[in-house]
Amino acid sequence: MENNLSLHIRTFNDKIKVMNQSGKQNLTLSSQEARSLHADIMDLLTLCANLSKQVNSNQNQATNINMDGGSW
Repeated sequence: MENNLSLHIRTFNDKIKVMNQSGKQNLTLSSQEARSLHADIMDLLTLCANLSKQVNSNQNQATNINMDGGSW
């Protein structure tokens, strides 16, 4: 799954791993890192909202099934 993540989210994830492994209590991001991470998170949220709308619209569509009994 990590391969599907954006560069900025992977970088953030790597920083969190290093923080956890080193036992540090704080993580600092530069303003550019924060902006890039924010943009990627907003893109993900937009994608989730769009997919949710698609799922909801597909659930409202009627499904027609015809059964003629075949050769019975």
